[in-house]
Amino acid sequence: MNDIAELKNFVVAHTRSQGLPPAHYDPLLSRIEDDENGTPGSWVHEWSAEGARLEAEGKPLDASVHYNMARFPFVDGSARQEALERCTASFDTWRSDFPAVERLDIDLAGGRIRCWTAGLDASDPKPLLVMTGGIVSVKEQWAPVLLQLGALGFAGVVTEMPGVGENSLLYGADSWQMFSAVLDAVGDRADTSRTYALALSFSGHLALRAALYDSRISGVVGAGAPLRDFFTDTAWQRKVPRITTDTLAHLTRSKPDEVYGLIGDWALTPEELAALRIPVAHVTSLRDEIIPPGDARLLRERVRGVRLLAHDDVHGSPLHFAQTRLWTLLSVLRMRGGFGDQRVALTREFARLRYGGGNRA
Repeated sequence: MNDIAELKNFVVAHTRSQGLPPAHYDPLLSRIEDDENGTPGSWVHEWSAEGARLEAEGKPLDASVHYNMARFPFVDGSARQEALERCTASFDTWRSDFPAVERLDIDLAGGRIRCWTAGLDASDPKPLLVMTGGIVSVKEQWAPVLLQLGALGFAGVVTEMPGVGENSLLYGADSWQMFSAVLDAVGDRADTSRTYALALSFSGHLALRAALYDSRISGVVGAGAPLRDFFTDTAWQRKVPRITTDTLAHLTRSKPDEVYGLIGDWALTPEELAALRIPVAHVTSLRDEIIPPGDARLLRERVRGVRLLAHDDVHGSPLHFAQTRLWTLLSVLRMRGGFGDQRVALTREFARLRYGGGNRA
């Protein structure tokens, strides 16, 4: 059972990333009293009830968003399992009107990676953008962006970290290999020699390690990624919010009091970061309560030519989501090259938000 105050606090970044305004989610959150397994007034019940209402109104994508919030932060019982299933089913209903968005299952020895894709074409293989969220966000949260990638010359894959959503792999020291498995699976329908990873939060750590071993990865754009200090600083770990520690324990199939000992040697070393020979861009939250400031400092000091954007905000920078969305997309286009008109337009819009009072758009 999760702490309700933490749930309400940390879900805000995810509601904002999916376009839910405070006027919508504040009344819903006020109705939530506990985190029981689906009973009235509980986290899962209230979010799922709103999802069911939207589903009945013929709004499957909106319903999927609410079912996603209901299963947040991870499946810990029958109610959240049902919410996850309804989240993916509602998204599948929505994407039935958009045949460009297709499902891809990748079966490996340790489990199955499930993905949403667009633009995969053996006769016209395009550069690939792989998008992943962190330890609490499912692929359906980000998959609608697939509809925009064709106009930017990309094929796309959106998937999840091991243990998150429908990804049944164990989150472990070798989880970076999932990126290579995805590229292998689509290599006949995309130009995987030009692959760019838009890897948010903890998946950014995996993408950077993967780039050390897989030369097909041509650039990594991340936000709020743990690199070294998160894995090694025991004093910082004692201050990490319970929701993060519990989620990590769930994904690694360990216990909260064991998980930091388990992941301690997952840190990227300064030498590994200095060995990266690809463009890297990263968004940092200056008041991040999950990722220690030393990790962003390590990027700046060790990664050659890194581009950094800093927000005076908490983890996920919920008050700056519009800026982050534009900047990360612009960063991918800079790495790819070309599409000058789109880059100019994105640069102007980013400047308007950054310097023109539009932070909360």
